[in-house]
Amino acid sequence: MRIIETILAGERDPEQLATLSSTRIKASRQTIAKSLHGSWDEALLFCLKTALETYRFSQNKIQDCDQCIERQLATFEIKAPLPNSRQTLRTQLHQVCGVDLTKIPGIKEQAAQIIISEIGLDMCPWNTEKTVQFLLGLCPNNLITGGKILRRSTRKVYNRAADTLRLCAQSLTHSKSALGAKYRRLRARLGAPKAIVAMAHHLARLVYRMLRYGQNYVEKGIEFYEQKFRLQRIKWLKKEARSLNLQLLAIQ
Repeated sequence: MRIIETILAGERDPEQLATLSSTRIKASRQTIAKSLHGSWDEALLFCLKTALETYRFSQNKIQDCDQCIERQLATFEIKAPLPNSRQTLRTQLHQVCGVDLTKIPGIKEQAAQIIISEIGLDMCPWNTEKTVQFLLGLCPNNLITGGKILRRSTRKVYNRAADTLRLCAQSLTHSKSALGAKYRRLRARLGAPKAIVAMAHHLARLVYRMLRYGQNYVEKGIEFYEQKFRLQRIKWLKKEARSLNLQLLAIQ
């Protein structure tokens, strides 16, 4: 930014401009100076000036939005006071929600803010978690005629919270958590699009339970999930064996 402002102020010497570069840049001053040679066309300088003004205008509007959001958050009832804590977006959301939604893998501060801005803080109007999932369009909406399923799909609705939950689900690709292990298993079996919707459905259920009942999310890890999944498969295999009049025996 210092280099751009200095160019618009009239400086054209590459060596002088290179001295304004940040110390975090790994390239040498000579290399930076070589990249600052230009024809200094008036039309291009005008475009650069316009782009800088547009950037500053956007930054000012973002600050105005942040201040408006902070004022709005200050009007909510504090459900979970956090004494001696630095006021950040995460702590503010924790105080007004009563629970920390960012404890759920994949959900960050901005995502939690968008979710509660769409579905609210009071879950009492929604009788069950299925109602919220239906509202977000994350539940099956199959076309069935005569008992036969003609088309499998979800409801076609536009909701910022649903889009955010899908992005949160997609971010679980490399997560070292139980939810990350579940997403990778679903993706391998169903493909990425269906796995994303399924995990967004699961995340919506977790958010509902935390806001409705004040439950805190407890991460149990990949090992717990893998063991639980293994026990479920063993239970299913035993059931299938009984249906075939067989007996399933473990190898010692």
